[in-house]
Amino acid sequence: MVTVEELESDPHPALARIRPIGWIASMNSWYVTGRSLAVQVLRDPVTFTVDDPRFSTAQVVGPSMLSLDGPAHKAHRDPFESPFSLAETRRRFTDPVRRTVDELMSAILAGSSDGSSADGSPAADPGGSRRAAELRTGLAGPLSVAVVAYALGLPPASASTVLDWYTSISASVSGISAGRPATTDGAEAFAALHKHVASGIDSGSLLEAAAGAGLGVDEIVANAAVLMFGGIETTEGMITNALWHLLTHRDQLDLVLADPSLLPNAMEESLRLEPAAAVVDRYATIDVELAGSRIRRGDMVTVSLAGAGRDPELFESPDEFDVRRANARRHLAFASGPHICLGMHLTRLETLTALEAVLKLPGLRLADDSPAPRGLVFRKPSALRVTWDA
Repeated sequence: MVTVEELESDPHPALARIRPIGWIASMNSWYVTGRSLAVQVLRDPVTFTVDDPRFSTAQVVGPSMLSLDGPAHKAHRDPFESPFSLAETRRRFTDPVRRTVDELMSAILAGSSDGSSADGSPAADPGGSRRAAELRTGLAGPLSVAVVAYALGLPPASASTVLDWYTSISASVSGISAGRPATTDGAEAFAALHKHVASGIDSGSLLEAAAGAGLGVDEIVANAAVLMFGGIETTEGMITNALWHLLTHRDQLDLVLADPSLLPNAMEESLRLEPAAAVVDRYATIDVELAGSRIRRGDMVTVSLAGAGRDPELFESPDEFDVRRANARRHLAFASGPHICLGMHLTRLETLTALEAVLKLPGLRLADDSPAPRGLVFRKPSALRVTWDA
């Protein structure tokens, strides 16, 4: 039997055992772990919908583009979509992302970042030969908050405040997925976020444009919330997971350092191996068969993006981290179909810019006590502690 703890700590052996699909009783859900089957489910919102009262995110933030299908989904998504096209992302965000990364790296190098060491103290060892920093809270988190706030035109708020809201809300969502009730902390965090976002609707921002498209305040806030926390979770996870993979595979890091043109593919390979969002939930609207399994109307069908990325039918030696893998980009880390990640171009830009900056640190190493990625729904290291030559 597959346990929740197994799925949180190291799900990949269990996902391989049930590929392409299997029932996981501890989650009360079918898990789709084969890539072709995952694509089939993700691209068929009529048979496999998100519009169900059990959808975890909607229980915390309310209905949004993430939890609606059909015309309602289009009405919620369309006002936010055009600013995040590839061309618009490059035009609007390249310079702000670069400036933000430079500012955060300067703070880390100066030893003034809150994440400069595990306990927040200045980043230096007693001998002065090595520097140290914690890059999840020092770089990945603040970068993701700053960029998503800029993208949406949100009123000013400290990165720590937004990250506190995000932590409470995402913990509540993950708890619901594990069968626990929504938390009071999550509800209080969303109430604070609601007040903050609502105050910026008339500011000439993307939020105001959404209001002009006919969305009400609660709908705008719900959609801003999923964009904010999707942006934070995806970017934070992409940066920390990619660095963790590179720093735990020295041979692959050496290839990238010798040939920086490999870095974009290294990012995609990390996404394939450990997508920041490991799963997305759907609900069967009719009785249907998937790869010989009889799915009943109302059954939850969890698409394992992590499992799809390690399908040996497409990816040779699927558990290996290979920065030269020719088809690494065929992962499903951003999902597929009508709910494909709205901000995937932006989060790729943020991640690549951050990776380029961090990999310039001489003698970069992962600290011995830096943890591996972990999580049931969202997977990343809880901290990314690194050292480098002074």
